[in-house]
Amino acid sequence: MALLRSKNYTIVCTNYSCQQGELDIVARDGDELVFVEVRSRADDEHGDALDAIGPRKQRQVARVAQAYICIEQPQFETSRFDVVAQTGNTLEHIVDAFRVGGP
Repeated sequence: MALLRSKNYTIVCTNYSCQQGELDIVARDGDELVFVEVRSRADDEHGDALDAIGPRKQRQVARVAQAYICIEQPQFETSRFDVVAQTGNTLEHIVDAFRVGGP
């Protein structure tokens, strides 16, 4: 979370849980609502932390984000999905990391 705060994100909540699943971090970047998936691995012996966020996981995060929007009814202009991944000592923040559905 320190990484996101250093980039002037406002943390709305962490570990949001509902019937559809869990969101690691919900934040705001200006007027944009950001759903942040966090992954970490001690080393790259079994792949990079980013490898754990494939299409299936992306769809799951999107379903929970949709539930969050329906349940919490936040005010926002746009939304996106970011990823924070740590593999060993390497920390990456990917802005607008994936999109689900649509063209």
